[in-house]
Amino acid sequence: MILSYSNQMREIDKQAIDERAIAGVELMSNAAEHIAAAALEHIPMGGCVAAICGTGNNGGDGIGAAAYMMEKGVPVRVFLVGDIEKLTPDSKEMLERYVENGGTPERFSESESVDDYLSGCDVIIDAMFGIGLNSDIQGDALTATKIVNASKAFVISADIPSGVHADTGAILGEAIKADMTVTFTLAKPGHFIEPGCTRCGELRVCDIGIPRDIINSLSEKQTESKPSATSGNLSTHEAAQQIEDSQGYSNSASVHAIMPGDVVLPQRRLNTHKGDYGRCLIISGSVGYTGAPALCARSATRMGAGLVFLGVPESIYGIMATKLDEEMPFPLPSDDAGKLTIGAAEELIRRSKECDTILIGPGLGRSSEVSELVISLVLKAKVPVILDADGLNAISGNLSVISEAACPVILTPHVGEFLRLGGDLSRGDRIGAALSFSKQHGCVLVLKGHRTIIAHPDGTAYINTTGGPAMAKGGSGDVLAGMVAALVGQKIPLKDAVKAAVFIHGLAGDLCAIEFGEVSVTAGDIISMLPKAILSLHRRS
Repeated sequence: MILSYSNQMREIDKQAIDERAIAGVELMSNAAEHIAAAALEHIPMGGCVAAICGTGNNGGDGIGAAAYMMEKGVPVRVFLVGDIEKLTPDSKEMLERYVENGGTPERFSESESVDDYLSGCDVIIDAMFGIGLNSDIQGDALTATKIVNASKAFVISADIPSGVHADTGAILGEAIKADMTVTFTLAKPGHFIEPGCTRCGELRVCDIGIPRDIINSLSEKQTESKPSATSGNLSTHEAAQQIEDSQGYSNSASVHAIMPGDVVLPQRRLNTHKGDYGRCLIISGSVGYTGAPALCARSATRMGAGLVFLGVPESIYGIMATKLDEEMPFPLPSDDAGKLTIGAAEELIRRSKECDTILIGPGLGRSSEVSELVISLVLKAKVPVILDADGLNAISGNLSVISEAACPVILTPHVGEFLRLGGDLSRGDRIGAALSFSKQHGCVLVLKGHRTIIAHPDGTAYINTTGGPAMAKGGSGDVLAGMVAALVGQKIPLKDAVKAAVFIHGLAGDLCAIEFGEVSVTAGDIISMLPKAILSLHRRS
C-alpha cells in the first residue's frame, strides 16, 4: 500500500482541482459523507453526537458530516475551535448546509454545556486539524482533546487524529485517541508509525473522487526521482548520493505499508533440489550465548533455505551439534572467553565462496578480534551480508566498511543499536532517520520495533503492519535475522525478500499470540508458527 506524505497529498488535491476542474467543495462533500457513514454505524437510537471542528478544510469535513447526519434526522452539535470568520470558503459552504438542516454552530470556548455534552456523547467526530499540523496543539484544541480522550464516546477522526503528525507519527504535545480514522485517497505514514499509529484505531481509506491516474502519478514521480537499483548488487551507494538529504524525503521518498497482498513467495518448481534454495552461512554464538545461533539456523531452515551452515566457536560446537539436526554446525577457532578469533577468517572466507548469503552477529559477543573478523568478512564477501546484534556492534566504530563492501549489506538493528551506529532519532522521524542512514551508508536498514521500518538507499521505505507485544522476548530478533538470510539466499529480489521476512515474522508472532496469549510466546514458538504464517499467505494469493 503506497502512502502519501502531506505535501504529496496537497499536490494530488491541487492537480484534481486545478487541472481536472473538480470543485474542492465536491471533494469535501464526498469526504464528509464517508465520515458521516462511519458515524451512523455507531449511533444508537436517540444517540448523542458531536463534531469538534477547526477552521481549515479538515474542519469543513467534520461540519459537512454533521450536515449530512442532520439531513438524515440525526441531531449533531458542532463545536468550532477557532473563529468562524476564519473558515475556508469550502468549509463555509459546509456550515451553510449544516445551518440549513437546522444546526447552530457553537464556539467551543463559549459553550457552557460542552464538557457535559461531550462526556455523554455516543459518537464524537474529531475534525480539528488535518494532515498539515506541525506544531503542538494548545488552547481550546488541547482542552477539547483532553475532554474527548476522557469520554466514553466512539471517536472518529477525520483524516488523522488531531495531534498526530501525518508524516512522522509523532505526537504533537497531545493527540486524540480515535477508535476509527477515516482518511481520504491514500493513507499517510503517520497512520502506521508509532506512536501515532496507536492513536488511529481502525483505519479506513476512502475514495473521494480524485482520478486514479493522478494518484498513480505520485508513484511514477517517486520512481522518476530516484536512481534505478538492481536487486542483486547494492552498490547503489554512489547513486544514492543523488537523492535529497533526510529533510527532502517528504518530496521524493516512496513509502509503503506492507499489507498481506504485498507479500508473495515464489512457488517452487517440481524439478528442484536443495541447492536451488540457497546455501546460508551463519556466523554466530559464543560461550553463554548458544540460543542465538540455534534460533537463527532453525528459522533459516523453516523459511525455506536449502542448506544452512553454522560457524560457531569450537568451545560451543558440541552444544550446537547436539541442538541441531537439520542444520550443519562446524567449529572455529575461539579464545579463552569462548569468542571467535581472527583465526576463523580463512575458513569462513573459503566457505562463503560456496554460499549465497552470510549472516553475521547474533550472540558473537564483543572483542577486538570479533570486530576485526567481522570487518574482514564484510569487505571480502561477494554475496549479500546480513549484520545483526554483535555484528552491528563490531562495525559501530568503523561504518565506512558498509559503503566499501563489494556486496549488498543489510543491517537489522533495534533502536538502541541504531543509535550506537550513529542513527539520529532526535527529530522523532523514524522513516526520515532510517532513509537518511540507508542513503548515507548505501545499505538496507531494517529498523526493528513496533512497526519495523525497512529503508533502501534509493529512497524506498516500507512500514511493517504485523507483530505485537507477544514478540517482546529475547531471541525474536535472531529468528528474523535467520529468515532474512534464508529469503535473500533463495535469490528472491532483495526488496521482496526483506519485506517478506519482516512481514511473515510479525505474522507468525500474531498467530502465536492468538494461540498462546501475548505473555507466553517464545522465539521458538515463532519459528514453529512460520509454516502456518506462510500457508496463510499462499491461501490469500
